[in-house]
Amino acid sequence: MSLRLVGDRDNLSSMEAAISVECLDIRWGCKGKGMTVAIAKWTLEEYHRLVESGLLDHRRVELIKGEIVEMPPEGEPHAYSSTESGNYLVRLLGKKATIRPAKPITLPNQSEPEPDVAIVQPLGREYLNHHPYPEDVFWLIEYSDSTLAKDLDIKTGMYAEVNIPEYWVVNLKTQTLIVFRNPQSGQYATRQEYTSGNITSLAFPAIPISVKAIVDY
Repeated sequence: MSLRLVGDRDNLSSMEAAISVECLDIRWGCKGKGMTVAIAKWTLEEYHRLVESGLLDHRRVELIKGEIVEMPPEGEPHAYSSTESGNYLVRLLGKKATIRPAKPITLPNQSEPEPDVAIVQPLGREYLNHHPYPEDVFWLIEYSDSTLAKDLDIKTGMYAEVNIPEYWVVNLKTQTLIVFRNPQSGQYATRQEYTSGNITSLAFPAIPISVKAIVDY
């Protein structure tokens, strides 16, 4: 088994395709005596330099707990629903929040995911200098079909760990809204599911939000 990174992380602009492997799945290890796999982790600073170098310009990726993860192609229901709900929230919340569709947020646990919809503080030009940090986030929404397991497992822990106050997952197959709240010790303490009616966010408890407008397509 060999895993070889070709290039220097201090000179990322010269680093091209980098990996030679003899195992099909390095994430879960290989069968065989004496085989050990170490996953190369990336810091936020290294990831930002890689982005700035242009090497990821034509790749749909996000940084998850130090690992660069490729995002699957976006199907029609996913694209339609996330766009429509984002437009709905813009109309509903007005200048109270900024709605960022499929844009990065920067988390201190070496993560820079791109949630489908991020409802964040309206900080205007400050976002020219940095992506939203956890303290800037009101709540996040992910639309899931093929990525449901990742969105319900890996991302709930990642967001709870940095105290994102609430996280919504839309199961596109069942048209169900799953709401996670109350982050405690790296997990959300409450989980509720909705298919109809109205709900309110923690950030704006006086503004009812139509579940249908979030999940329906």
